[in-house]
Amino acid sequence: MVSRTIISDRVGTVTLFAFDVGEGLSEHTAPYDALLHLLEGEAEVTISGKTSLLEQGEAIILLAGKSHAVKAPKRFKMLLTLIRSKRS
Repeated sequence: MVSRTIISDRVGTVTLFAFDVGEGLSEHTAPYDALLHLLEGEAEVTISGKTSLLEQGEAIILLAGKSHAVKAPKRFKMLLTLIRSKRS
């Protein structure tokens, strides 16, 4: 897995990730909402135990406090936009 932060600011970050087959991010939670946008390939995204297969061009919201994981059945690239604010 390779990542490069494109924007890092007090209000959020935008990070580009590239995964090879079989790589991924283990299950974890985050304190803020994030938008995962798949740029190339296919990704398995599991949120609170439910797995979705994303294809190029699709996006999914990772809600704050909900467990999530990402796995690469094929090579893929994704853009992760993290918004550092709490919903009221």
